[in-house]
Parts: sequence; structure tokens; C-alpha cells
Amino acid sequence: MDKSPKKPDCEAIINLFPDPFVVIDRQFQIVAANQKYSDHYRINREDIVGRHCYEVSHGIDRPCSENGEHCPLERVIETGKPTSVMHIHCTCDKEEHVQLSASPIFDDHGQVLYMAESMRPIPHEAENEQILLGRSKAALRLMSILYRVAPSSSTVLLLGESGVGKDCAARYIHQNSDRADKDFVVVDCGVLGESLIESELFGHEKGAFTGADKRKAGLFEVADKGTLFIDEIGELPLHLQTKLLRALETGTIRRLGGHDYIHVDVRIIAATNRDPQKMLREKMLREDLYYRLCAFPVNLPPLRERKGDIPILAESFLAQSKEGEAQLPLSPEVIEKLLSHDYPGNIRELRNILERAMILAASSPVTSDLILFEQAHSFNESANISDSASSTEMQARSSRLSRQQVLEALQQCNGHRLTAAQLLGVSERTIYRHLKSQN
Repeated sequence: MDKSPKKPDCEAIINLFPDPFVVIDRQFQIVAANQKYSDHYRINREDIVGRHCYEVSHGIDRPCSENGEHCPLERVIETGKPTSVMHIHCTCDKEEHVQLSASPIFDDHGQVLYMAESMRPIPHEAENEQILLGRSKAALRLMSILYRVAPSSSTVLLLGESGVGKDCAARYIHQNSDRADKDFVVVDCGVLGESLIESELFGHEKGAFTGADKRKAGLFEVADKGTLFIDEIGELPLHLQTKLLRALETGTIRRLGGHDYIHVDVRIIAATNRDPQKMLREKMLREDLYYRLCAFPVNLPPLRERKGDIPILAESFLAQSKEGEAQLPLSPEVIEKLLSHDYPGNIRELRNILERAMILAASSPVTSDLILFEQAHSFNESANISDSASSTEMQARSSRLSRQQVLEALQQCNGHRLTAAQLLGVSERTIYRHLKSQN
């Protein structure tokens, strides 16, 4: 009698996978699915097999590529190589980002017969980060890179223009690392004077300098076991770059005025909006520090390279405030106006534009004439003001203003003097002067 152990069947094996998992044929039909996949999409397992994967995960009746979307499974079929990308799936009428990994299963002739696909849903709270919103290839690629590097211990260097969301990216990396329950500490080298940066980063002992009346722990110590985000690393003085390099290589720091070295366990994420190669040529950045920080560089795309994400970003900003919720959904005219701009200030500029439009709209819907771009220093036809108005014209308008006009503008702008001044085409000081002189 054969007493050899019974071999596990396919279903038992795929149920061991911790994430939703399916096996798909070349026609994108599901031939096997684990229980996690069934639970995730709330469909009975017997109703999944035989259906097309795009029906279940996208809610569409044709392959992704025929629906104008990127299809990573087609690449597996074409190349016979595995792939891992960030993708967008639908779950219960909602969209979610998933890290999708697909591998080929070959027949006896080396042809791709099936594809094994696993999906790891990105936690919902991460989707609220501005930098992680979007469907563009640039946004999905960035999301995939951040998702992969987050659990590692690698030092990360975030590169990109001002306003692209480097702070959000750094926070996302921390929140998805094994240090998430520890401190996320930020130091901005661009706003601290040279005399303060060393003390802020490394701390100081009592009497280290005039005014140091007690010992102070630096941000390296505060961030111990957590993450230290050093923004605008290019503004760090060269002598402190040497000290930072030593801290990175040895895991120890010494307080200003101190003699003992202190061990710290800190993950470093650095960022700059400048060109590192140019800083190296100009001797503003130490080469050895750059290569130490550049263990894993991440380029954050400017908003002009991911314009398809502007509508979802815009509506997300509005949804985050009580006043903005009433403005949703934005009209096609407003979306068209938003898409016409290149946003040199990137995501930060988009947020400012929407906040200004929301204030001007008050309780009325946001209209395209309230979408005012940064280079427009004054309001357009809605306020009968020319963008090219000179200071002389502003003075003339100021002299013609009545108290009633000023009060009406303030009422329309909910008492916001700067917005009222822009609405009237005068300076904020003019508004203040009118109110003060007529009290």
C-alpha cells in the first residue's frame, strides 16, 4: 500500500499566497484564483474562473490596451519576462492603486502559456498623499519606485523642482517602512542660518557657544530609530557636509562642544531642487557625500509632465476642505482652463490657484474666469482690470474708490483684505488706508 504523502493541489498552493493571486491565460481569462482574490473583489470563486481579468479588476468589457490604458500583462506575453508595476484597479466601484507583479508560465516549447499575477493593494491612507494621486505613467512609475524602496534601509535622494511634492514622497517612504511607528523628523537647510544648522542637526553641550545655557539634543538624536528628512541638502555648508558624511558612514554623531560620540540609528532621506551635477562642478556639494546620498535617487516629475493627473489632483484639494466639497465636480470649462497652464510652481502652484478661486467664488461655483495663474498679478475681465495695469492706473483707481466699494469687496471676499485688494486692482495697503481714514 502506497503511504507516500498526498501532493497538494493547485488550489491549496495558491491559497498560501498572502495577496490576491490569479493565473491568467493568453486571452486574459482567469483559470485559477485564490481566496484572497475572491475576498478582495467580493466575488464567489466559482464565479471568477472563466471571466476575463479586465472585467473583474477594471470593470470593462475589453482588454486594457483597447481601452486606452497600459496593459502590463501584454508585455509579459510579448517578452516572456516578469514585470512589476504600479497599476490601477477597481474595487466595489472605487479605484485603488496596486503593486502588480506578473510572471510567465511556459509550455514545453518555451511559449508563454499562462501568467501568474499577484496584487498588493496600496493602503488607503497612502492614496491621500498628493504626490501619489494620478493615473499618468509618470505618477504610476513614481508610485511604484517609492513603494519598492520604502521597506528597505537605503538612503534616498529625492530630486525635482520646487513644489513637486518631495516632502510628501519622503513621508510616504517613512510611513511604508519598518520605522513607521517611530519619528519622522524634518530639517530644512534652506531656512536655517549656517550658525544654526549644526546645532539643529547634531545638538550642543551646555556652554558650547554664547547662549547655550543647557544641553540640547540634535535632530539626529530625536530621529533615532526613525527617519530624518534633510530638505535642500545643497544648502548645507561644506564643513557640515563632512560631518554629515561621517554620521552616515559610522552611525555616530558628536554634539557641538562635546567630546563623546553618540550612536544613532537613523534612516536618511535627502532632497534638493537643484542640479546635483552642477553643484558638484561648482564645489557646492562634496562628491563623496553625493555618492553616499545617491544610493537610491528618485526623480519626481514636474506637473507639466503629468498633466493628465491635474483633474484628480484639483478635485482632491477641494475635497479636503468643507468649502471645497460644494465645488465638486469641477466644470469642463474649469478643467480645460487648468490644463492650459504649465505650472512652473508645480503641485504647490495648483493648490494655491484652487484656493484662490475657491475664496473668490465664495458660495458660488468656481468658474473658469476665477482660475488665475501665477504670472497674472491682477484679476481679469471679471473685475474689469487689465493684467498690464501700471502703478499709475492703480493709483487712479485708488483715488476713485469709495468706502462702499471697499466694504462690498471685503464682504465678497469674506473679509480677506489681500483678495479684496486684488479684486479691486489696488494694493492691500490701499484697502487698509481707506478703512483707517474713514473710521
